[in-house]
Amino acid sequence: MTAAKFERSREALVKDFSDVLGEAETLLKQAAKESGEKASDLRSQVEAKLRSAKMRLGDLQDDAIDSAKAAARATDDYVRDNPWQAIGVAAAIGFLVGLVVSRR
Repeated sequence: MTAAKFERSREALVKDFSDVLGEAETLLKQAAKESGEKASDLRSQVEAKLRSAKMRLGDLQDDAIDSAKAAARATDDYVRDNPWQAIGVAAAIGFLVGLVVSRR
């Protein structure tokens, strides 16, 4: 999953959660005014919407985990195929971090 695709998914999820919470708030206010069967029906609607949002969040989490695993595999493969280049890059990054930290 590319960064742009992940960002679009995150934005869509945030919007969906905002919508779900708004609907849930409205339904809960209506349920407070109602009693009996109508109130339990409204509560079940809220529960269904929250369950749906939870499932979407789980899907996004699964996608993020899969992407992280793929990146880790690619990095591992690269380091195994090019160990000296990986050591050089790590040393250069360590040197630059050391310079930045020592100037503070």
